[in-house]
Amino acid sequence: MAALEVLLAIAVLGSTLFTAFLLTLPSTYSSEALKDAGLGSPEPPSKLGTSTTRRSPKTTVQVLVLGDIGRSPRMQNHAISIAKNGGHVDLIGYKDSDVHPDILSTPLISIIPLPSPPPVLRTSNKLLFLLCGPLKVIWQIWCLWISLGYRTKPARWLLVQNPPSIPTLAVAQAVCFFRNTQLIIDWHNFGFSILALKLGPSHPLVQVSKWYEMYFAGSATANFSVSNAMARILKEDYHITSPVISLHDRPPTGFQPISPSQRSVLLNRLPETVLYAEPLLSGKMKLLVSSTSWTADEDFSLLLDALANYSEMATTTHPHLPEILVIITGKGPQKDHYLARIAELENADKLEMVTILTAWLNAEDYASLLGAADLGVSLHTSSSGVDLPMKVVDMFGTGLPVVGWDTFEAWPELVKEGVNGMGFGSKEQLQSLLVELFEGDGKKLRRLREGALLEGNHRWDAEWEPKAGKLFGVCAK
Repeated sequence: MAALEVLLAIAVLGSTLFTAFLLTLPSTYSSEALKDAGLGSPEPPSKLGTSTTRRSPKTTVQVLVLGDIGRSPRMQNHAISIAKNGGHVDLIGYKDSDVHPDILSTPLISIIPLPSPPPVLRTSNKLLFLLCGPLKVIWQIWCLWISLGYRTKPARWLLVQNPPSIPTLAVAQAVCFFRNTQLIIDWHNFGFSILALKLGPSHPLVQVSKWYEMYFAGSATANFSVSNAMARILKEDYHITSPVISLHDRPPTGFQPISPSQRSVLLNRLPETVLYAEPLLSGKMKLLVSSTSWTADEDFSLLLDALANYSEMATTTHPHLPEILVIITGKGPQKDHYLARIAELENADKLEMVTILTAWLNAEDYASLLGAADLGVSLHTSSSGVDLPMKVVDMFGTGLPVVGWDTFEAWPELVKEGVNGMGFGSKEQLQSLLVELFEGDGKKLRRLREGALLEGNHRWDAEWEPKAGKLFGVCAK
């Protein structure tokens, strides 16, 4: 009798919990519910921020970045393009830095900030990572579920940036199931390949991460990839049967070439360049720019060693070589490590002909700095071999030629050797390129700049509208 009462109590409790679960499920998307949700957008969507008669948006999209929105330019570009073409966007992610001004200027985009994990759960130590990592994932699952399911209205589409894949893909699939939302994965890279940089490719967690990513990859209605090489792997190795659309990064309208007079004004205004404006404008000093997130997939010791060797040549066998001002922009975990290395080289007088500065610039000044530079450098090594550095795309948008690490499969999709840039695979090759491009009359560098200007004519809108815009239903192309 007592056992029967226990079973009955368990059944009642289970039924109660199941009923409560059903009653508290997120609301479900439907086109009719959308009209009653109070969402509206300009018709036609002529310009972001324009106030006209409010009508139902062409579509609704949740754009998810499990990272800093301000440091996720591609996802910001997605949001801006959707809104510009008449869709409503809930942009979800961490708000640790400034976002693009166009996102703030339109009522068609709402920012839903994710709460950051407690500091105790954020660590770069391998041993602590094994303990704090799972706790951080639990925190993220809860925050994602609440933000996607309850802090936002139901949407037709959920566009997810990958990586990170854990726990994003699993939570996204669950939310889409309960909310009748269609999932699109935007593949920037493979999450397991980035984890392998920290733990090693044979680590069990890396293998589990790879299995997890491959399993949930098949849940999407469609996929975007940043390269043709990545699209091939998704189809052949991940066995994805849903559409995989190669959507290459292209420079947005904010990255444009600048005139000589604009260059002069900028160099005399920026704190990082004002002391060197005269030699930069006269050509006695060259401006080299690199952008980085200071992570393990970019080995800045290559650049530092190449610059030290260049400086030695410029003070001995090649006295005609110009000085170089190097400005490195960005934030990230390994910045202090490389700043210490730069200080060591300076104290040892190994950078007599080179000045290295770091900066964190707003979007407008960063774009102008690229336009004012003589050469861009990319040290992105690609953990997967099939992702591409967006910084190079931005450089081309301003007409800035690039030298970059080229020993990975997808590189030729972005840089045409000898046309808009040149590749290297060692510090010696990078040093040789700097000497080759900066010595003499500068003819080779001018030819590369012409190629970069031509490449920069291929813009984001022209790439996005016939592919993503058509999929989302906001463009007829």
